[in-house]
Amino acid sequence: MRRRDDAVAELLRGIADARLTRVRHQVEGFVQAERLTRVIVEGRELINFCSNDYLGLARDPRLAEAMAGAAREWGAGSGAAHLVTGHTAVHHALEERVAAFTGRQAALLFSTGYMANLGVVTSFAGRGEAVVQDRLNHASLLDGAQLAGARLIRYAHADATAAARALEEAGENVALLATDGVFSMDGDVAPVAALARTARMHEAWLLVDDAHGLGVTGATGRGTLEEAGLGAEDVPLLVGTFGKAFGSFGAFVAGDRDIVDLVLQRARSYVYTTALPPGAAAATLASLDIAEQEGWRRNRLAQLITRFRSGAQQLGLPLGISRTPVQPLIVGDTARCLAASVALRERGFWVAAMRRPTVPPGTERLRVTLTAGHEESEVDALLDALAAVLPRGNRA
Repeated sequence: MRRRDDAVAELLRGIADARLTRVRHQVEGFVQAERLTRVIVEGRELINFCSNDYLGLARDPRLAEAMAGAAREWGAGSGAAHLVTGHTAVHHALEERVAAFTGRQAALLFSTGYMANLGVVTSFAGRGEAVVQDRLNHASLLDGAQLAGARLIRYAHADATAAARALEEAGENVALLATDGVFSMDGDVAPVAALARTARMHEAWLLVDDAHGLGVTGATGRGTLEEAGLGAEDVPLLVGTFGKAFGSFGAFVAGDRDIVDLVLQRARSYVYTTALPPGAAAATLASLDIAEQEGWRRNRLAQLITRFRSGAQQLGLPLGISRTPVQPLIVGDTARCLAASVALRERGFWVAAMRRPTVPPGTERLRVTLTAGHEESEVDALLDALAAVLPRGNRA
């Protein structure tokens, strides 16, 4: 046992020496009841610029009331997997609502986005088949290919020509082409229209994980596929989550009825897990209605993105090319990135430092995320703080 303990301690020391230790900070409360943007973290008030609550719905009282009402009627938990006794009328209503929202025949709920991607990839790719993916895809897509025992081929980021070459290399053995819609660390948008043409040409299933696009991009908030004018025939497999723009919890895959049924039959991450609490499903039903009816949230978010980018450019900050709520500032060094994040906390701002393996070495960054709940004055104050804490060598 001593040797095992020593091995664990040595591994932890290695992580610490590389400045890669992950630390959880405890949120103790909120300064304003309906806003997630001002939080109390370990006794300190901070303006939160690292939440994915893009439309400012996570603390909306209408979602909380919907969740509480469903909990009173159905209980706190679902009690079983969907295929046993856990699939309630609330879950069924949400699946139908998501199918209509995404313009597809059917949808299937998953407990998390990670589980959704694992389930979809393993349902459509088998051992030895090729799965072609953007090199900066979310870890769950990459892990899904490994879990399936597939041959993972990664192409240059957001490069449809490179994706076509990878599909050519895979030949007839290709099973799946997969991409994020909006990339979670860079905030840029995949060339989904070109990828759809490429996938059709090579008879490959196209999977788009639009977790960070749904609710935010597109004329009505239906994501990167709406923005690109693509439908179910172009992108047969659409994965999305509820824990970002929609402010609740859970995930889904949407597509034609037979496609969704195949995932239901084959996805181990669906079959062998407890269904979402009914309250979470009810909260999502409420948030979908709000997101559709209150387009001002997307408009306000777009205005704040423009304000932040304009200010960052004027200050010469190392801004990425994103036009979405995810705004990376590339620092390029782990120690400097961590130091900048700590310095921002000292000034009252919570901005996460992103390091490897989450981002490639040499691209360490501060990941600023904007929400409809932020005030213009908060964005301006963050820009002033960023200008003060980022070393001059990290200016564009």
